[in-house]
Amino acid sequence: MTNLAHAFRPLVNDLFSSLLFAGLLAAGVDAIVATVIAMAAGAGHVLLWIVLRKPVAPLQWASLGLVLVFGTASLFLHDPRFLMAKPTIIYLIVATVMLKRGWMLRYMPPIAAGHGERMMIAYGYVWAGLMLLSAALNLVFAIGFPAQWPLYKAVFPIASKLALFAVQYAHIRAVVRPRVIAAMAQARPASAG
Repeated sequence: MTNLAHAFRPLVNDLFSSLLFAGLLAAGVDAIVATVIAMAAGAGHVLLWIVLRKPVAPLQWASLGLVLVFGTASLFLHDPRFLMAKPTIIYLIVATVMLKRGWMLRYMPPIAAGHGERMMIAYGYVWAGLMLLSAALNLVFAIGFPAQWPLYKAVFPIASKLALFAVQYAHIRAVVRPRVIAAMAQARPASAG
């Protein structure tokens, strides 16, 4: 469970402002109020990391940029087609950030270092592919099936990401854990002698 928390913590940190915005909307907060709060919280969050001299990850910058740009646009444009198509642009930007080789390595627990980097790099590209698929499907529903778009938006993006996370976590754990155990067992006799 500690390793799962280790994987979630940076992800929640990177997507803080976006998650806050989604949570506020789900709680019934007015869209304009939720936008302003998420924009302020996102900027404050990144400023806090800068003041604390902690590194601000590319995904964290992308999340803040998306909240600021699309939040500002949402405040000025009240066209539902823009709001429906907006996630496509967000998915494309996030997919572009996710195409950076090795971006997922920071989500590995320290004990797994040296045992699963290639798998994490590969899954980074799988995540980018899922984001590209999400972008395409969102655009199809926003333009071709606007009446079904809310159902698509409520189900596919969350379900697909949770499913991929579960598959990735189980796969990497099943492969890396035995490697770590074997490496620890091999190190024991050497240190005992």
